[in-house]
Amino acid sequence: MNRTKTIITIGRQYGSAGRQIGQEVANYFGIKCYDKELLEHAANDSGICKELFENQDEKPTNSFLYSLVMDTYSFGYSSAAFTDMPMNHKIFLAQFDAIKKLAGQGPCVMVGRCADYALADFKNCFSVFIHADLDWRITRIAQKHNKKPAAAKDMILKTDKSRSSYYNYYTNKKWGAAAGYDLCIDSSKFGIEGAVKTIVEAIRIFEETL
Repeated sequence: MNRTKTIITIGRQYGSAGRQIGQEVANYFGIKCYDKELLEHAANDSGICKELFENQDEKPTNSFLYSLVMDTYSFGYSSAAFTDMPMNHKIFLAQFDAIKKLAGQGPCVMVGRCADYALADFKNCFSVFIHADLDWRITRIAQKHNKKPAAAKDMILKTDKSRSSYYNYYTNKKWGAAAGYDLCIDSSKFGIEGAVKTIVEAIRIFEETL
């Protein structure tokens, strides 16, 4: 059996196959891969309505009115500081706590949601960013969602902007900047299988330093 003692976080551009690559790396090592499952764990642990996590997923909002209205849906977390906090901050902190809790249970793969930032203090955390050529991503998204190239491009640009804004807003790092990750891979050049193999080999080397 292929074993690892590493927690792998994967940031990804939309359409770069980051989630699929993360799932295949997890399958290789026989560990869990958390993507949207993180939202369910965070909702269960915090008592905040799951739909709010889904609506806010990697989408920053500074709307005071939205926070005020959504606050009525919040339960759990009784501290005054948390109670007075805007809903988007509560959701981020709940995800932050869920990520750290799951990581504490052992090796796994975590996709997106600032997991690399949340686990910065974990010495066995290895951060990856998956990016790809825009035309390659457009072709992939157009085929996957049965959309015309122009519509696929619009989806990609909007999703990347949202993920970037969310990450930059909540962390002290810049989304996609190579210096912020242990490994950056262009999946349009490596291919999905090649990217998986590269990550696995990089983790083998990384674990020799632990």
